[in-house]
Amino acid sequence: MTTTPELKEAVQKAIDDLRVDFQPTELRIEADAEGGARVMFGPISLGPQYVQRDSWIGAHIPAQIPYADIYPVFFRGDLTRVDGKALTAPLTGGHTFMGVPAVQASRRSNKRDAAVETVKMKFKKVLVWVNSQ
Repeated sequence: MTTTPELKEAVQKAIDDLRVDFQPTELRIEADAEGGARVMFGPISLGPQYVQRDSWIGAHIPAQIPYADIYPVFFRGDLTRVDGKALTAPLTGGHTFMGVPAVQASRRSNKRDAAVETVKMKFKKVLVWVNSQ
């Protein structure tokens, strides 16, 4: 695993877990000034309801992990539905993440248990939700 020295240990562990679970072919990491990081990786599979069958996924992993939520989560900016219907909240376009156009999934985990929900679990939960839309 590659270590980024300016990241807090819990953030680095979360990124390492994403590498293991998702096995991305591409992974971008931008350290923030507080020990956290913005990450973007892919490809990940999307459901048959989207014209684009795969996407990147990204979010900010705050330095306060495991006590902070991963919110919001982002996907490719050109995401469109096969049926031609517009994306609706909490899945909205017109955003930018790490300098690229993005669709935002606003899926906050208000009652999350920091001892149970990991960063990789949050990404998986949001993916399940996006695939169900």
